[in-house]
Amino acid sequence: MLGRMPRSEDVISFAAARESLGTLDPETTARLLTAAADVALVVDEDGVIQDIAFSSDDLARDLGAAEPLRGRLWADTVAEDSRAKVIELIREARPDEATRWRHVNHIGAGGTAVPVMFSAIKVADAPRAVAFGRDLRPLSALQQRLVEAQASMERDYSRLRQAETRYRLLFQTATEPVLILDATSGRIVEANPAAASLARDKRLVGTPFADLLDPASRDTLVALVAQVRATGRGDDITVRLATDQRAVRLSATLFRQDGSLLVLVRLSDAPSAEAGLVLPQDKTKLLKLVERAPDAFVVTETDGRVITANAAFLDMTQVAAEEQVRGQSLERWLGRSAVDLDVLLATLRGGAPVRLFATQLRGELGATTEVEISAVSLVNGGKPCFGFAIRDVGRRFAPAQATQTPVTRSVEQLTELIGRVPLKDLVREATDVIERLCIEAALELTNDNRASAAEMLGLSRQSLYVKLRRYGLVGPEDGGEG
Repeated sequence: MLGRMPRSEDVISFAAARESLGTLDPETTARLLTAAADVALVVDEDGVIQDIAFSSDDLARDLGAAEPLRGRLWADTVAEDSRAKVIELIREARPDEATRWRHVNHIGAGGTAVPVMFSAIKVADAPRAVAFGRDLRPLSALQQRLVEAQASMERDYSRLRQAETRYRLLFQTATEPVLILDATSGRIVEANPAAASLARDKRLVGTPFADLLDPASRDTLVALVAQVRATGRGDDITVRLATDQRAVRLSATLFRQDGSLLVLVRLSDAPSAEAGLVLPQDKTKLLKLVERAPDAFVVTETDGRVITANAAFLDMTQVAAEEQVRGQSLERWLGRSAVDLDVLLATLRGGAPVRLFATQLRGELGATTEVEISAVSLVNGGKPCFGFAIRDVGRRFAPAQATQTPVTRSVEQLTELIGRVPLKDLVREATDVIERLCIEAALELTNDNRASAAEMLGLSRQSLYVKLRRYGLVGPEDGGEG
């Protein structure tokens, strides 16, 4: 057991001590005692400490300096519960055999208890005994860490039990079939009670999950599992059960447990495929109009991943086929930064539509288009999704951008540009607007006296003339003198 001290009957003495050790002088004996024990006490038959030695300065400091301990009763230097043990050690000490080890709590510096394990042996032909002590503080610290580690393990184990209880309760009470598959073999590792109807009287655990599906759906399942193993996620698929040919929606999630890859499979009722194909004639015309419209239309999932898009969107993004955009995030083409799409999605998730949101659309080949977006949330097959109408408005700003000398915009024009041009450009143009308005006001107050206007504005006349030419407030034939 950890920390067990040797008993007297366990001790095996030297076979020929006199021949092996010879006659030791007092100094050598003292050094041996100091090396063999952490602390050694020499006490007389009355229990008074005659001498003391320490193997380390730390223990000497913690127990108190050696000088104050000399001449004191050993029983007076220990805790109340250890005094009887000290007295027994002195009384039981014999020259031919060491006493059994006793746990003694010494009163150290500052009144703290220092645990020491003592054994004593009487010196032959002398009324003295030597007590050997072993410092128990390292052992106590180790035991304390062990206790703390055990307590921490108990807490962690308790949390795990609680989590497992919640998982079991959720797993067992779920109304939808939930199964756990081995990602390598495809066999069922665990299934909840709701999944029992999938195989009727057949035992589910250990059965290949593919056997529960219609043969025509097994290739789709294999492709999904391969996708999940490669990317960690996969799109939901529709499969048919082998028992009743019922169509169900299958979703799969990969996770790791004890070094093994497992797949969590959840089955839910799939919407009727026929119901999705039969549309009223007017709705069919509307879908054809959306597909051929000059404005881009995109439908995405709630995280912004594209479900479908019309031809105009493919043209704007410079993509050849719809398959290239399907499953991709709209952020790949939309906005000057990720903030634009985040704002759109946050508004739609809150239930509010988006109207005339100004941003930019980037093409795969580097082209950029200024666009306005209107968007709305809708429900398709029981799942929410978002629809985006994207209109090219680049022609509205083309003349202004093509002008070699930009004309200072009005405040209303600057307000309309928010979200369409970078902030630093807006700040520069706003500064130009304010500067021009101040110059015009100064000229009006001074009756077009430019020298007085320059003084009023705190400018030199030359600086004022430069700004007048910049804002087109003076003709080229004007020499600029006021």
